[in-house]
Amino acid sequence: MLVLAFDTATPAVTAALHDGGRVLAESTTIDARRHGELLVPTIETVLRESGAALRDVTAIVAGSGPGPYTGLRVGLMTAQGLSTTLGVPAYGVCTLDAVAYGSGLGEPFLVATDARRKEVFWARYADMRTRLAGPFVDRPAEVPVQGMPVVGAGAALYPEILGHQGDAPLYPFAGSLAALAAERLAEGTPLDPPRPIYLRRPDAVVPGAPKRVTA
Repeated sequence: MLVLAFDTATPAVTAALHDGGRVLAESTTIDARRHGELLVPTIETVLRESGAALRDVTAIVAGSGPGPYTGLRVGLMTAQGLSTTLGVPAYGVCTLDAVAYGSGLGEPFLVATDARRKEVFWARYADMRTRLAGPFVDRPAEVPVQGMPVVGAGAALYPEILGHQGDAPLYPFAGSLAALAAERLAEGTPLDPPRPIYLRRPDAVVPGAPKRVTA
């Protein structure tokens, strides 16, 4: 097994390579505006650092969101393109699941990421591997924290409301994404196809018909 995983659903442009036992290499750049420019060089970096070739990869895994439309589609389109080129399967894993897995928590908690517009994407977990509900998008004050720990960049933006746990990861680092996917694949747990989780409509819309101008 050699899993190439990456995520572009948050400001973290992140990629990692996992051999089924451990993360061989991982690279992350925090830049919310350059997903398309940074993803391929980031993938090349982890391949080079691990000593692997792209042809050695046996599975592609991309974070499927939720996240902003433009950034999210960069990773998913790349996953689909590599899958076709290499002839290997591509899968999608919820981006919030990667944050949860990276937290290492064994108790009930929430993950919250920045959804912009003063909102957060969030989901509820029984432990680092088990999502119970979500993902959803809400204003921070509408998230039912109920005394549970909250991890992720969304919580860090609104600590007075969500009570951010400072020692947990802010982003869905690809090492966690790859390890979670490799674990599920080894167990025979079905993974989803690489399709986006959109909780909003895209900001860009097709222009309507021009208005008639009357004299």
